[in-house]
Amino acid sequence: MSNKMWGGRFSTGPDAVMEEINVSIDVDRHLYAQDIAASKAHAAMLAGQGIIAAEDADAIARGLDTILAEIEAGTFTFKRALEDIHMNVEGRLAEMIGAAAGRLHTARSRNDQVATDFRLWVRDSIDAIDAALGDYQRALAERALEHADTVMPGFTHLQTAQPVTFGHHLMAYVEMAARDRGRFADARTRLNESPLGAAALAGTSFPLDRERTARALGFDRPMANSLDAVSDRDFVLETLAAASIASVHLSRFAEEIVIWTSPLVGLIRLSDRFTTGSSIMPQKRNPDAAELVRAKTGRIIGALNALLIVMKGLPLAYQKDMQEDKQGTIEALGALALALAAMTGMVRDLVPDAARMKKAAGEGYATATDLADWLVRELKMPFREAHHVTGRIVARASEAGVPLHRLALAAMREIEPRITEAVFDVLSVQSSVKSRTSFGGTAPKNVRAQARAWLRRLDKDRKAT
Repeated sequence: MSNKMWGGRFSTGPDAVMEEINVSIDVDRHLYAQDIAASKAHAAMLAGQGIIAAEDADAIARGLDTILAEIEAGTFTFKRALEDIHMNVEGRLAEMIGAAAGRLHTARSRNDQVATDFRLWVRDSIDAIDAALGDYQRALAERALEHADTVMPGFTHLQTAQPVTFGHHLMAYVEMAARDRGRFADARTRLNESPLGAAALAGTSFPLDRERTARALGFDRPMANSLDAVSDRDFVLETLAAASIASVHLSRFAEEIVIWTSPLVGLIRLSDRFTTGSSIMPQKRNPDAAELVRAKTGRIIGALNALLIVMKGLPLAYQKDMQEDKQGTIEALGALALALAAMTGMVRDLVPDAARMKKAAGEGYATATDLADWLVRELKMPFREAHHVTGRIVARASEAGVPLHRLALAAMREIEPRITEAVFDVLSVQSSVKSRTSFGGTAPKNVRAQARAWLRRLDKDRKAT
């Protein structure tokens, strides 16, 4: 017997393997709300253009509303034999309103239908991720304000470099998240064009009002080329690229949390809310939430790579390969949303050990650069010479087994006789961070100003939405 969707061209049904590889309802059922919204807009436009009768459009709209309610209530039966969300909705609509349901597919194809649905779904996901990134920024900025004066070691090569404040460190991730939000916003702007009405690939002979359906669905405009409309997924790739970069930022912070919570380091603690225990070692407190955030980055980057590989060899227009665009994307953006929630929770939960941070900040001769800067500023020494002199003084302190600020003035003068007792004013970690007042520097007053500015900006953004 012929397939109900494909019509009389086929005399028998598909092989079981063909049916299994072809079906997509297990994935694209996530697009139900977008599919119904697009169908309602399409039906209203068809009626407005006189292509279908108004009473049929009304029946279609009522039926679609009922189907939406059934799906959200969990009473809708998804049928794998109908392949995808589009045909499941249309099949149920036919059961409800009869022949009028068949008019809904006038002047459209599943090609432009799925492209429209997926753009709507990705757009909704971007909006949700942007809100989550805003919450993450708020948590970071609030903790940064709280710890603007908390001194900690700053690292390069994972070696102690110069003292910074914990608040300054947190604010670095606020800035990264801001760029992440910018990338998502850019992707949203470019994806916000409607494929609906492009039909299979060539457009249609029906007198459509594509501007109307675009407006109804919140798009800025209809897409200008029907081939492009149904055959490209750059809007997904761009969103996954933004998601990958955002997830890398989260993963870097997650890695720091894993390191900092180790008893060997002990700079911060996480509560029971974001750690787990061991089935055999009762003393263990594992930072599993951070580790899983770190791991989910691989899934997100993998989704981007997978879709790039799917798309790289496809000629125009639609190819069934593109059915593989949704599963990885849905999983990846879901993973990013979960990772953001976990990181936001950990930021609010973590407790820094201020005393241990301060002690660690002074280890490794972290104020050596402050000594070199003092030599340049007070003795008018060229920086390269100051760098060399400072290195010799650090070596002397290391031989004596003391930090720089505990090395005797006489020992320093043996290397550079012009050094005065005033040098000790810059050798403590507190003095070091307080002196870093250049724009973007770690000085506590800078951190407080930046944190407060971000909190005001986030408040303004929240009110605007």
